[in-house]
Amino acid sequence: MKLFDADYYDPDEVLAHPRHQEMQPVLATLIQQLRDCTTEEAGVAFQRDLLTRLLEVEKDRKELKRAADRMRKRKSPHLEAPEPRSGRDLGNMETWRFEHDVCERLARQLRSVGDALAWRVFGFHRPFILALCRNDPPGPMYGKAGLQAELDRVEEVFKENGSFALLHDLTNCLRIGDVTVWDGANPPCTEEIKTNPEVRKSAQIRRINQARAAVLEGGPLPGSNASELLHDLDLPLRTHLDVLRDALEQAATEGIHATAVPGSRALYVVDQYGCVQQGLSSAQFNERLQQAVGAALENAGIAASREDHNVHFTSMDSTARNPLRVPWANYPLHPVVCARLIGDYAAMTVETSGPALADLLRVVGLDAHWVRPPGKANLKPGDVVMEIHHQEQFRAVSLPGGLTMTPGWTLQMGRSELDRYMIELVQPGSWIAGMKHLLAARRGGQPWPHYRNEHEVWV
Repeated sequence: MKLFDADYYDPDEVLAHPRHQEMQPVLATLIQQLRDCTTEEAGVAFQRDLLTRLLEVEKDRKELKRAADRMRKRKSPHLEAPEPRSGRDLGNMETWRFEHDVCERLARQLRSVGDALAWRVFGFHRPFILALCRNDPPGPMYGKAGLQAELDRVEEVFKENGSFALLHDLTNCLRIGDVTVWDGANPPCTEEIKTNPEVRKSAQIRRINQARAAVLEGGPLPGSNASELLHDLDLPLRTHLDVLRDALEQAATEGIHATAVPGSRALYVVDQYGCVQQGLSSAQFNERLQQAVGAALENAGIAASREDHNVHFTSMDSTARNPLRVPWANYPLHPVVCARLIGDYAAMTVETSGPALADLLRVVGLDAHWVRPPGKANLKPGDVVMEIHHQEQFRAVSLPGGLTMTPGWTLQMGRSELDRYMIELVQPGSWIAGMKHLLAARRGGQPWPHYRNEHEVWV
């Protein structure tokens, strides 16, 4: 599997880059620092530290892009350009593009820690994330007009009230509004910071109000589709994240570890440091990976359908790309392990069979059908993968001509919900109970379900 779409460098070059390797202990330290925060003062200090590191990376990223642009015009890089550290030819434009791409990844890695901060200050209450993520992703903070006004607001909140205000652009998952303020008494309040009081951003204010109403009043989620609503499953979330933890620990020494996971899933983990420790050649790595994955698929009962109906979800190069995913820094794992997942030095993949999932639901009485066509094409946002039909047998209506109509409806499962079942290793019992809850609610539209007690699951 390719880490990146670029064809002018190999993924291993990224992992071997000094900047990329040096970020690993930084990430682990930041994650531990975040977990140690117990006061608003500590949170403010942590946010300042994270912001400083992000701005440093984004400044280098901007200058490297400028150098690459100059090289493309047959000019020399400008004097302010950071010196490449990859060992590549400095006279080759692709060297500068590569250095820029490494910084882009490092910025996302730091933002993923910002995402972890956001989840924590929102009390791991997923509805806030689901509501505030519905916008385009943030651009670079370095050089952003209005950044100082946002920083001033954050400092003002702390100095005046001792309260915490979160910078949204420090995250990937908060895309509506500029800052969110906690005062200790009221629900968190998201604000749009105006650098020019005469300019009113009515569209952004409207989306902020819509997000707030969606979480607190049950209104539609931000966007043009009024049928998209949050849905409280009133159920606890149960996971098999202990299986992931064990697999990561095994892979750290063995290089590769694969296992079946309840719910028709196979989990396989690759750890770069473990592979180096084992001294695996490329051929040995491929052979061991194929054997381990094959055994896990067999044990999960999904080996036979792999060519046509299996789908997989991976951590590979996913950091701070999908705002719906819980950030790796919040997983109940050691900070060093979280940093490895963020930096792709450890990678997890979860695979399942669509028909096997449908069978899992039919066993408990749900009329489920896997509707994704056979093939290996990647799932895209918005793709429907499964339909679950429900008919109200007690409301059958007789029609002329001896016909009978039975009212019913269909619940469609999209890619995002399947991604959650896979990557969060949700226990099949919790997953099935959630489906039943949605069907029993008899609500139309497009529900965005969320469990309770997530503060007990994530760190």
